[in-house]
Order: sequence, then structure tokens, then C-alpha cells
Amino acid sequence: MKRILQKIKKIIFKFIVVFFVISIFSTIVFRWVPIPFTPLMILRNIEQWSVGKSATFEHKWVSMDKISPNLVKAVIVSEDQKFMEHFGFDMEAMEKAYEGNKKGKKIKGGSTITQQTAKNVFLWPQRSYVRKAFEVYFSFLIEVFWSKERILEVYLNSIEMGNGVYGAEAASQHWFRKPAVKLSTYEAASIAAILPNPRKYKATRSSRYVEGRKSWIVRQMGYFGPLKFE
Repeated sequence: MKRILQKIKKIIFKFIVVFFVISIFSTIVFRWVPIPFTPLMILRNIEQWSVGKSATFEHKWVSMDKISPNLVKAVIVSEDQKFMEHFGFDMEAMEKAYEGNKKGKKIKGGSTITQQTAKNVFLWPQRSYVRKAFEVYFSFLIEVFWSKERILEVYLNSIEMGNGVYGAEAASQHWFRKPAVKLSTYEAASIAAILPNPRKYKATRSSRYVEGRKSWIVRQMGYFGPLKFE
């Protein structure tokens, strides 16, 4: 019995070591290498195929200088206004989300742009405490090895911005028929406004709720000031 337990312990230890090595190595590699696809993109395609639908997939990686500063600012003010200040975690937002979860018994909210990037690039989309723990770990790695500008570049190239539409360039072409670098303030706010549920909301011909979010984001962009990356 002791031998069996020792073997199990060795296997677990090796698994942990391999996990840490691979996760750290991949995080360092992705500091420079474009990310061609994410687990969410794969899962969305599988979901469509499983119900007999043809897979919708629009995605094109572009560098940060090919993305309008308007969109960069729009996603920051709408998703994570303390992004430039924190180290991956907004403790105040997490505390509010925790209190809300206790009352509503749902795991939601409190995720920063860094955490969303960690989830999109490395993890699966379903909500659970286990996934949240991995999200915290990968968020820490991202903040250690990536610059704030790189985090935003990956985020803006990987998040879902429509049904089967991923990243700033694909979203800009899908919603406004123009490259991401030419998005106006209002157009950028329109895309940012649908991020809470990009499969339900539309950036054009939007619902009253989304139109309200657009107006709020545009106002916040005016208050936010210029972005400065080191």
C-alpha cells in the first residue's frame, strides 16, 4: 500500500512540475508570438457543428499599431478602468462580485482585462471555482512576463466581439466594414458595449440597453485621458 501511495505521489509531483514548466514556457512564448486560436474559438465551432450548423469563424490577428486607440480606450473604460494601475486584479471589484455571488449564488463579475485574457488564451469558458483558481494563476504569469500593452494586444485579438467574430480587426470589418485602425470613438464604443454578451447584443442596430452603454462609454472615454504605455 505504501508503494502504491509513493507512486501516486511521484506521478502527482511530476504532473505538477510539468504543468508549471509548460504554463510558464507558453506564457513567455506568447509574449512575442501571435496567438492563432483560443480554446473558446474551438469550443464555439464544436457547438455549431454539433447542432448541424456550419461554423462561423472570423478572426485576423493584427499588431497593436493596427488597432485604433479609440478601441483600446473603449474596452478599458467599459471593462477595467483600473487596468493601468493594478497588477492583474481589482480587489474592490472582486469583493463586490463576491458579495453579490453570496446573495445570488452565482459566480460572476470582478474579472479584469488581465483575467479575461488569461481565461480566453489558456482556459475553458465555463464558470467554476477550479477554473477561477487557474485564471488567477495565469493572470499572475501574464502580469509578470507581459507588458500592459501586450496584454491589451492579445486581449483585443482574442475576445469574442460577435457571433463567431473574434478580435478587433474581424469585429471592425464585420460591424463597420473598415479596418480596426480607422474606428471612430462611437464605433469603438459600439463594439465595447456588446462585450458583456457579444452573441446576444449587436454593435449596429442595437437595442436600447446597448445604445445606453454606448453613450456611457463615450462619456467615460472623454474623462479618461490619454493612454501611456512604458
